[in-house]
Amino acid sequence: MRNIVLIGMPASGKSTVGVLLAKTLGIGFCDTDLLIQQRERRLLQQIIDEDGIEAFLDAERDAVLSLDCSDTVIATGGSVVFREEAMRKLKENGIIVFLDVPLDEVQKRLQNIKTRGVAAKKGESIADIYNERLPLYSTYADITVCVHPGTPEDAVCELLSALQKTATLAL
Repeated sequence: MRNIVLIGMPASGKSTVGVLLAKTLGIGFCDTDLLIQQRERRLLQQIIDEDGIEAFLDAERDAVLSLDCSDTVIATGGSVVFREEAMRKLKENGIIVFLDVPLDEVQKRLQNIKTRGVAAKKGESIADIYNERLPLYSTYADITVCVHPGTPEDAVCELLSALQKTATLAL
């Protein structure tokens, strides 16, 4: 089975849904945000604050390029789409699933933008980030799944249904 790669806005549920999906399918799980923190020995926000956004995006790319896995659900950071090399690597052995959450719901969920490790320029609003990233998510996605409203379990059901309808992955 190919990897299932989850992309989307911060707070869209990539990590939560990813763990549940991996358990449901009986396959591995990898969270690239955690991988970055392990590699850098710092929190995501510390990397952004101390080294800047570009260095953070490079660290994110490097973490993705270091992946060597199959049969794994990969939850990416929301900014992974800014590095084409990272997305090429993820597509090599993976199906890219965009977890789509409406802007108003992202704004409700994402209250800690300044401490969460979101790659955002100074003064950028959640709406600015959303509007900049949405076209990239849509470009890279093999499948788009709207995961709101509902629970994470509902999102897993929607995702499984979408994957079963897609010929690029045999479940």
